[in-house]
Amino acid sequence: MGIQTWTFIIVGITFALYIGIAIWSRASSTKEFYVAGGGVSPLANGLATAADWMSAASFLGMAGIIAFSGYDGSVYLMGWTGGYVLLALLLAPYLRKFGKFTVPDFIGDRYYSNVARTVAVIAALFVSFTYVAGQMRGVGVVFSRFLDVEVNTGVYIGMAVVLFYAFLGGMKGITYTQVAQYCVLIFAFMVPAIFISIMATGNPIPQLGFGSAGEDGIYLLDKLDGLMTDLGFTAYTDGTKSTTDVFFITAALMLGTAGLPHVIIRFFTVPKVRDARKSAGYALLFIAILYTTAPAIAVFARTNLMETVEDTPYKEIPPWFTKWEDTGLIAWTDKNGDGKIQYLPGSAIDGKKPLFSGQRGDYGERKISNLSVSANELYVDRDITVLANPEIAGLPNWIIALVAAGGLAAALSTAAGLLLVISTSISHDLIKKQFAPDISDKKELLIARLAAVLAVTVAGYFGIHPPGFVASVVALAFGLAASSFFPAIVMGIFSKRMNREGAITGMIAGLGITTYYIARFKLGWIGDPETSTSNDWWFGISPEGFGTVGMLVNFAISLAVSRFYAPPPEHVQEIVENIRIPSGAGDAIDH
Repeated sequence: MGIQTWTFIIVGITFALYIGIAIWSRASSTKEFYVAGGGVSPLANGLATAADWMSAASFLGMAGIIAFSGYDGSVYLMGWTGGYVLLALLLAPYLRKFGKFTVPDFIGDRYYSNVARTVAVIAALFVSFTYVAGQMRGVGVVFSRFLDVEVNTGVYIGMAVVLFYAFLGGMKGITYTQVAQYCVLIFAFMVPAIFISIMATGNPIPQLGFGSAGEDGIYLLDKLDGLMTDLGFTAYTDGTKSTTDVFFITAALMLGTAGLPHVIIRFFTVPKVRDARKSAGYALLFIAILYTTAPAIAVFARTNLMETVEDTPYKEIPPWFTKWEDTGLIAWTDKNGDGKIQYLPGSAIDGKKPLFSGQRGDYGERKISNLSVSANELYVDRDITVLANPEIAGLPNWIIALVAAGGLAAALSTAAGLLLVISTSISHDLIKKQFAPDISDKKELLIARLAAVLAVTVAGYFGIHPPGFVASVVALAFGLAASSFFPAIVMGIFSKRMNREGAITGMIAGLGITTYYIARFKLGWIGDPETSTSNDWWFGISPEGFGTVGMLVNFAISLAVSRFYAPPPEHVQEIVENIRIPSGAGDAIDH
């Protein structure tokens, strides 16, 4: 059977499974919609947390960035892995004992202020919409290749599916759907990795294979370094980022992880604090399987790509190349007229995406109108690395389709969690807590579902018009979380002296300066484009790493401002003291 047929079968089966679980586990109360009733087992919650955490950025984007950035891409591995450990050990158990349904709920009650709650809601929306843009982009990339539809059409399909089970089941439906999605995505990620590792090195363990020697006796990393330096690229194992930027990006990813509302809320779905700790341990184990394999996938993919396309006549290129070319995610133009592909340093195009003229060239290639002056003739979208890797390696069609299903599972699982955060922030933290405290449970549930519809519509727009590649877009969300939530949560748990005035001012300052920096240097919405290049970055820090600066600003302003105002009330200080005691935590506090 062909790839498309296999894709329809495997993706169809997985989608039917997700929808069936959503119908079986539909929510009938706000507690089930928000925290799955608070009765999820640690193992199931660990699986669901891993799926929620391993988004399209982990499944599709991370290996792509490592494949094309080499050593510099390791910041994503260090930041995201270290950040989860930080979250699991430093914050999750204490937040679970506090017992609220959402992060804004914690901040609102801890800082005894609806203003603080509102600022936290705004921060949650900023983070969630930025993050979900990457997931919708991932869905569009998968569908565009394997179902032969436009990227935009793929985004619409993904919107419909994720809205169905998020709308119907809330956190209860999402939790058990994510358990199934983890099984799908990890199987889809590991199967091709094992096959390719055996083909490349004879070692069935990818984590060991990419550091082993091939049949020619040359270690794979040495071989890739040689391929790249021969063509004029920086060696794969060398980095080009400054040490300062590497530090700030890694810190932003770590601290942002510890402030992600859609991950934190998962620890409210288990019965006890001990269960929160157990589920964090399970999740870390499940996450490590993928994260330790991603560097191997990156090395295999980059080596296979370079050996396949470099100096190859376009007429002899394998069919997978032209299939991806039709999606616009790979593009080639014959700049020197020799009919061969030259894959060299420099951008092949002038802009983020190739602009096709609608005409075909002498060799059947799609003509590009926005050519750059560099000698490089090949444009490759980083987000296709994992998806295209099995095709480049010549694996069976069913494995290629399985990877497509895994990419969709990763994107949809995280998108669902993010949509729930958005709808909960609106229905519970704004409507219920501030504007209509006497609203009935049934009406609150209706508002939550309507908010999910609004959220998925906005998410779809950002998925169609993303500000960059999946992993880099998601990195911006981590920066926003680090600069807004992390200081407020940490000081809310460990400082009895931190008051509402300090926390509110700090969150606004941290989120504000980070948003400004991203808007200027990443999105180009502010300032003169000529003074918004990488040469103009403050202290040489990239937009992906500036969340660390925002976090430091948040801490500094919070601590300074808090000294000018009275300490929190006695009952708040008692709460802070109590949540640091391991025993005695019960169910999530009702609202």
